[in-house]
Amino acid sequence: MFNAGYLKARLGQYGAAWLLGFLLTGAAILVGLFFADVIVAADLILPIALGLLALALGLSVVSTLISKQTLGTKLALLLLAVLLILPLLWAPVSAAVAIAFFMDRSIEYSSAYAGFQIGVSRLIYPATATLFGGGLVQNAWAAFQVVSSIVGFIATVANLWPKLRRLLGPEPGEAASEDIG
Repeated sequence: MFNAGYLKARLGQYGAAWLLGFLLTGAAILVGLFFADVIVAADLILPIALGLLALALGLSVVSTLISKQTLGTKLALLLLAVLLILPLLWAPVSAAVAIAFFMDRSIEYSSAYAGFQIGVSRLIYPATATLFGGGLVQNAWAAFQVVSSIVGFIATVANLWPKLRRLLGPEPGEAASEDIG
């Protein structure tokens, strides 16, 4: 068996890490624009952000593996970490892509972005070539971007929604039922 509550808490931390990776990288690149071009800023900030997110995920997995959780919980978390690492690492890259887009610049000139794209393509290409032939790598990259953005968005909303509901207060029907009871 596995501890669903523990996995839910870890997924909440994943959502927070995704959001922080996106927001902090975006903010750092925007601050970097005062000193350098967007491509230079992205090349300086992206490797740091990617390294910190990978380190955070690694520490999370290691802390779970040495915890007193059940074997099923540990294996489930390890599987989730493997499945969700690329969408997590996409968070800071997508911030750089968004900023470059709004500045009408091509992010492809960034060596950090290009390195990330090449690394992901090296992971995606064997599966794509085996399943569909070698001509669909660009389509696989586009699908990766979309799926990773959706996973990050869902993880973020799932993490923030309960907090927003508490912040906004009870629903009108809930308040009325509390007054009656």
